[in-house]
Amino acid sequence: MGAFEVMIGFIAMLGMMAAGIHVAVAIFTVATLGTLMYLSVPLLFSFGDTLWGTLNDFILTAIPLFILLGELLLRSGITERMYSALSVWLDRLPGGLLHTNIGASSVFAAMSGSSVATAATIGTVALPAFAERGYSERLALGTLAAGATLGILIPPSINMIIYGAITNTSIGKLFIAGILPGLALAGAFMLTIMAFALMRPGVVGKASERASLRDRLASLVDLLPPAFVFAIVIGSIYSGWATPTEAAALGVIAALGLAVWNRKLTFRMLHECFLSMARTTAMIMLIIVAAFFLNYVVGILGIPTTLTRWVADLGLTPFGLILALVVFYLVLGCFLETLSMMIATVPIVVPMVVQFGFDPVWFGIFLVVMMEISLITPPIGMNLYVVQGVRGRGSITDVMVGSLPFLAIMLLFVLLIILWPGLVLWLPDAMG
Repeated sequence: MGAFEVMIGFIAMLGMMAAGIHVAVAIFTVATLGTLMYLSVPLLFSFGDTLWGTLNDFILTAIPLFILLGELLLRSGITERMYSALSVWLDRLPGGLLHTNIGASSVFAAMSGSSVATAATIGTVALPAFAERGYSERLALGTLAAGATLGILIPPSINMIIYGAITNTSIGKLFIAGILPGLALAGAFMLTIMAFALMRPGVVGKASERASLRDRLASLVDLLPPAFVFAIVIGSIYSGWATPTEAAALGVIAALGLAVWNRKLTFRMLHECFLSMARTTAMIMLIIVAAFFLNYVVGILGIPTTLTRWVADLGLTPFGLILALVVFYLVLGCFLETLSMMIATVPIVVPMVVQFGFDPVWFGIFLVVMMEISLITPPIGMNLYVVQGVRGRGSITDVMVGSLPFLAIMLLFVLLIILWPGLVLWLPDAMG
């Protein structure tokens, strides 16, 4: 099977996705056609084994657990109090309440692992405050959309779990590798806000009444619950006490305890949490099953070897290959959402980049950052539509324009981790 046939199959899969066909159906259709045309009909019967082997994977159990964790934190009121506490501390910086969007997104991302959930949750809490205080609406919307992208970079991350499961890469190392880049990107966003506030003071609304030191210290109580959950989840993984799946279960137990403490735990609340978890998990797992079958067919056909040889014949250096992938993912991000992009490309791209000498952990973080960029890339960027949906009025153009400065920062950040891979690999290497 040559590179031309591979490209035709890949384009056909992307075309079906762009036409609105469900991602799992598009992936399974291409895998089935490839089996019928180049292999044999009996091989299709192995899909049952793939289905069972995928769904029986202990690692993937972490996905519904982290989704449930985010739902519990949202519906127990912890997120709203966390936002208020952060605003008391960050409001003093140039840019005021805009910094709270980034800080709250970073903290919530460290608990839920989902960018879409972060955008919806922080947007719901934050937007009324910006309207009251006269901030630049576009910049406020941009900080919400951009800050929420941190949900798939700062651990735990559902996308990292999926990447690790497909590529057989250590999820613990991926989580560790995401910490420094996640904090660095959050810091870069805040520096961007400060620059806007200093150069164009009109974008910042009227300052709130400065809280006294006593009030600020008292607000720290509302930051303890998210810190507690984060310490349990991440601490148990890094200390070696628990696998990512077990850590997610511990986080759910902690969130249930906090819901009881806040007197928010009811049968109705649990029903809503479980219903949302089941819907999201079913969608994700269906796509993953189809992707594993495609990965199986791709491996039998020898496509990774074919593509590696084809790229080598082009004379690309490793650096040239990565730059080509940056352009490739930027284009895909204009048409596909993150999960579709990751599932469709990882089985083909990862063996090729590993053959060129790239660390799969580093490439996982690189890929996640590119996924983040796609979340705020017009016209399909998911976070743009989530924030606009929470806003509920006006044009989505405001969200897009407000996100552009942060999109530029993220592109520069990609260049940084390409030129300085130690930013990604230093911590996992140091922790063994």
